Amino acid sequence: MKKLSAADIELMSLGKFIPDEKTRNQVRAELHLSTREYFNSPTIKTNNVVLDLHNYTEEQAWTAINELISNGVRTAKIITGASGILKIKFQQWAQDSIISKYFISMTPINNGSFSVKFRKKID
Repeated sequence: MKKLSAADIELMSLGKFIPDEKTRNQVRAELHLSTREYFNSPTIKTNNVVLDLHNYTEEQAWTAINELISNGVRTAKIITGASGILKIKFQQWAQDSIISKYFISMTPINNGSFSVKFRKKID
């Protein structure tokens, strides 16, 4: 694949860089763009959501998990990280908090992430 020069990168930042067809196709193939899923509609995806809590504060993580529940997400992969307070807090919230009633199951995937199934929130 063509190596981008500093001039190419500058043109890209200005929105003026247009790669040739061969380079464009190589980049698309390398990034697997033909198999990616794009979301242009305002509808909320309710299955197979991934929530990565790295660099979140406890408050931000609590809010993000509550938003998943409020938005009708049914299954999610929640990444807490292998160490740190969020791994402990997430497990506590799932077992003994006001949102625990919305957790159907919480299964560890590895040392820092969980597969979660949520119950539908009834307002």
